[in-house]
Amino acid sequence: MPLGGLGIGGKGGFATVFARPKPCPVNEIIPDSWRPAMEPALSTPEARQLGGWLRAEEDAGKQVYPPRGTRLKALDLTPLESVKVVILGQDPYHGPGQAHGLAFAVPEGVKVPPSLANIFKELESDLGLPRPDHGNLESWARQGVLLLNNTLTVEQGQAGSHAGRGWDAITDACVAAVAQREEPSVFILWGSHAQGKAKRIAALREDGPHLLIKSPHPSPLSAYRGFFGSKPFSRANAFLEEHGRGGIDWRL
Repeated sequence: MPLGGLGIGGKGGFATVFARPKPCPVNEIIPDSWRPAMEPALSTPEARQLGGWLRAEEDAGKQVYPPRGTRLKALDLTPLESVKVVILGQDPYHGPGQAHGLAFAVPEGVKVPPSLANIFKELESDLGLPRPDHGNLESWARQGVLLLNNTLTVEQGQAGSHAGRGWDAITDACVAAVAQREEPSVFILWGSHAQGKAKRIAALREDGPHLLIKSPHPSPLSAYRGFFGSKPFSRANAFLEEHGRGGIDWRL
């Protein structure tokens, strides 16, 4: 239910009306499982400024990706309590039809971008799985792989254009919520930008049960510097199975 609405329910013919929280400043539906973790960040002046700025950008005719209603898709498909693996991206793809709310992913029918193609090459090398012919990663998300970009919107054709506008605090809150849980999880950190969150994860849980897998980014510019051969998928599954959480079926 969108924030700001009313939920009506009751027993024995008596209806009870529950006031819902105030609208999210970025005009998105906050999944119930993530709301306690996100509400403090969403109530800050920076978040309110982000919401106003996004509306102004769209009102000025600028094309913003992904479209409204899909910007928190990663949280919608992967409830907090089901997170097993976190894969952090930087910001959404900035080409038409590419971004749909999951880091590194594109909808079926859209050409697989170079970084994702390299992820699939490593998947084949690591687990012997055939390279998928599409880039839709929803099946990973539904199994507990949180595919979260640090910045959740971007202007068409302008990579990094929404960085520093206020998304960081919101996505940091999501990462912190996973890091503070007792259940062992895997954080896959590709590239220096994602690895910048490693210290924050460790600071939140110095004795944390989590596994951090770090390597260069899968971009064609850096994949040959250590991304290929890093075996993130088998390492993640070995850790999850060792801790009784069950591995991910990485087939697509």
